[in-house]
Amino acid sequence: MQSMAASCSSSSRAWAAARRSYPAPALPPSSHVAFSSSPPSTHGCRWPVAGSGGPALPLGIRGGLRPLPSPLLPAGVGRAGAAARTRTAAAAAASLPAEDGGGKPEGAAGISRTLQLGAMILVWYMLNIYFNIYNKLVLKAVPFPYTITTFQFASGSFFITLMWLLNLHPKPRLSLKQYAKILPLALIHMLGNVFTNLSLGKVAVSFTHTIKAMEPFFSVLLSVLFLGETPSLLVLGSLVPIVGGVLLASMTEVSFNWIGFWSAMASNLTNQSRNVFSKKLLADKEDNLDDINLFSIMTIMAFLLSAPLMLSVEGIKFSPSYLQSAGVNVKELCVKAALAGTCFHFYQQVSYSLLARVSPVTHSVTNSLKRVVVIVSTVLFFRTPISPINALGTGVALAGVFLYSQFKKAKPKAKAA
Repeated sequence: MQSMAASCSSSSRAWAAARRSYPAPALPPSSHVAFSSSPPSTHGCRWPVAGSGGPALPLGIRGGLRPLPSPLLPAGVGRAGAAARTRTAAAAAASLPAEDGGGKPEGAAGISRTLQLGAMILVWYMLNIYFNIYNKLVLKAVPFPYTITTFQFASGSFFITLMWLLNLHPKPRLSLKQYAKILPLALIHMLGNVFTNLSLGKVAVSFTHTIKAMEPFFSVLLSVLFLGETPSLLVLGSLVPIVGGVLLASMTEVSFNWIGFWSAMASNLTNQSRNVFSKKLLADKEDNLDDINLFSIMTIMAFLLSAPLMLSVEGIKFSPSYLQSAGVNVKELCVKAALAGTCFHFYQQVSYSLLARVSPVTHSVTNSLKRVVVIVSTVLFFRTPISPINALGTGVALAGVFLYSQFKKAKPKAKAA
């Protein structure tokens, strides 16, 4: 320690002598060299401190100190140069091609979404075909639409409870205010399915779906009233063949029945009201509801609402003793009813999930195109007699639906132009 102190003392004296003999010249501001009034340091002794240009060391030449170049900065570049290079690097990083979704480019994400929607629509169509076939067979055996509707909502409630118990989807945590918002939707949802079963019990499946091809008409009407959407003249014009075709098919329908006709029309109104109001509720950020839980709560509420309606209108008709006395094969009927209830729940679930991803009008168009598949399938299965004029009316209505969908797609492009 004494030798180190002696070394530091001698270094200090040498440094002071050098300062007196060779005064340091003034350096340009860009060098950013700061001289210390203290002597240089070795083993704990202080040296002059340099700025951002790197440390300054005595070189033993007249004229004082020269800053050494930094390994990170070119010689003669100070803070301003470093900041400029930082901005350049940031700009270069920002110019790299952006990716989303874990390295998937935007185009791949769009293709993936299109394939997902296509798969959902295909499953929706297949489940709907089987539901209409099994549901019609059950309604033929036991013509009690209120009882069958309650049974279908009970089937859905069973699958929903199972989903929550197995943690396949997180259970919702809602306030009383949120339940109050969903209650009118559940009532409309219940009435829409009651009207559909009333129509299917009275007329042919193909005719019910021909009438329900008028859904775009109700969708446009309700979207104008509640969503503030203004349709174009082409969209309004496409509704003319839809309405005209339905009327032409109705005039020549063999199984025509006024109860079946007006029940299908009421189903159009209630189902489209449900879709429009559900879209508004799903868009409300305060409610924080996803499509699965919204549909699940609606289904359970609809079951609780349909049970007293069933008891007041039809009583308990779905008992084994009653079915045996009516000459119905109980086992076969129960299997068909279970299949119809299962298809009913899952096709409605897929439909609601699709509604959360597209607009109400697009959902209505897809639903109307589904009528084509259902009508053709049920006509072939039940061998429903169709006259040429009836087929013409159905074709005109479905052609109107196609035009409607094309004009709805063209509308955003016209706005963008």
